[in-house]
Amino acid sequence: MSSSDQTGRQQGWDPKIEEKALAAGAKIRRVQQEISKHIVGHTQLIEQVLVCLLCRGHALLEGVPGLGKTFLIKTFGEVLHLSTSRIQFTPDLMPADIIGTNVLMRDDEGNQLIQSGPIFGQIILADEINRATPKTQSAMLEAMQEQTVTVSGETFKLTLPFIVLATQNPIEMEGTYPLPEAQLDRFFFKLKVTYPDFDQLLTIVDRTTAAEMEPLERILAADEIIEFQTLIRAVPASRAVKEYAVRLVYATHPDRDETLDEVKKFVRFGSSPRGSQSLILAASSADPELPG
Repeated sequence: MSSSDQTGRQQGWDPKIEEKALAAGAKIRRVQQEISKHIVGHTQLIEQVLVCLLCRGHALLEGVPGLGKTFLIKTFGEVLHLSTSRIQFTPDLMPADIIGTNVLMRDDEGNQLIQSGPIFGQIILADEINRATPKTQSAMLEAMQEQTVTVSGETFKLTLPFIVLATQNPIEMEGTYPLPEAQLDRFFFKLKVTYPDFDQLLTIVDRTTAAEMEPLERILAADEIIEFQTLIRAVPASRAVKEYAVRLVYATHPDRDETLDEVKKFVRFGSSPRGSQSLILAASSADPELPG
């Protein structure tokens, strides 16, 4: 056995991980190609949403109306063969409208039944999430962190994989409620949805004004996604990489003596430990066939 093999085994490296990662990367590229049949451009955005899903995270998509945020999320659900629920956030939306409520009925075994809310899905489109009150926004916290929902003291497990893809419009902020820090901290990525260029806009017009769009093939199933999520956590990271991620997060804390003056001046709250966790997981999900 070579010295490099011995070092790899000492670090917990399974020689089969690379083989599995290459196979997973090929499957994910197929997903991206299939999504691109309907979504024009946004290559990096599609990749970032997939990273969120594979890292068991959630994403906040910010962009002006009409850029296809909702259509993108629905396309993901179709290609990944996952159930998709849409929650349209409005000022009068209540927590029970999201998580559900008890109904005055019992099943054959005498258990109290609940009317499940739209949170009981796998891909949750939280449309214009900042238009609901903080009380209603907080109804998402347990589901995003624990993948469970509690109704009248009874806890229900959500079907995995589970991801919240929330949208917000940055140009119409009147009558909106900024997301609480506790909820912002639960998003893996905040992604900007930008305007298409001229050629992309022309392609969008061609596709959407035709008789019908090209049908999509279902590439991944839920059990495969869960397998890939487990695989990402099996990819070993060196001590140096982990220390680098921690130093980045550590440098955002304005209350430390060694923090840069610019950070102390402009940053109110630094990154939580979720920041360093997200950095390592996102790096572990990188396509193994890409250079570097």
